[in-house]
Amino acid sequence: LKIKAIALLSIYLSWGLILVGLAHLVHHKKAQAAYGRHIILSPLVRTVPARLAWFLQEMPAFLIPLLLMQLPHKPSTMGKYLLLKTFFLHYFQRTFVYSLLTRGQPFPLGVMVSAGLFCSINGFLQGHYLLHCAQFDDKWSSCFRYNIGLLLFYLGMAINVHSDYILRNLRKPKEIVYKIPTGGLFEYVSGANYLGEIAEWLGYAVATWSLPSISFFIFSFCFLGPRAYYHHRFYQEKFKEYPKSRKALIPFLF
Repeated sequence: LKIKAIALLSIYLSWGLILVGLAHLVHHKKAQAAYGRHIILSPLVRTVPARLAWFLQEMPAFLIPLLLMQLPHKPSTMGKYLLLKTFFLHYFQRTFVYSLLTRGQPFPLGVMVSAGLFCSINGFLQGHYLLHCAQFDDKWSSCFRYNIGLLLFYLGMAINVHSDYILRNLRKPKEIVYKIPTGGLFEYVSGANYLGEIAEWLGYAVATWSLPSISFFIFSFCFLGPRAYYHHRFYQEKFKEYPKSRKALIPFLF
């Protein structure tokens, strides 16, 4: 009974992610997350150093699946491998590598707490489903969908990490300025880092083919897509020499 209740909770959480993502997509003009270049500072806004904020908010998505692996309930072997190869790998990089290298602005405390809450819920959702609910047959690892999904995930992660490297090196340590990024997919889109992360979660959804992973992809697209658009508009307004052929998120299209 308890297992069925938790499985039902996973379904509700998945649909909740989809609805929240779609709501953000519809109302993004009023709901753009106020961090980075979109931050609105005032004496009433408490902030947290960027490195500490990224570390604390990303940690739950890494730690909760790790704790779920320690439960006495025997996990799905394929689910465990998929979790380690994709979701777990991404959040290890975000928690222990990206957070220590970032040169971003301080985070509003409220944004950090909201992001940490999301990572906690999503870490439980993805970890619980792949470890304790997913049923993969013996041929899953040899199927076309699995391999295409993993290929897309790793390609997206490479784009994401490389794009973050480019953005990070536009600044000197302790410098808070914005410059035109060049190189990699930034030659084609303003949100190359977001394109990479969206590709990651699309690949993850294809490889696992489950409601929780698809809901996470939809949420990510609905949140990161508008953010890429606003970054693109920011560059166009700030730099008169900004390349006119460069798109916001999808090369040559949008």
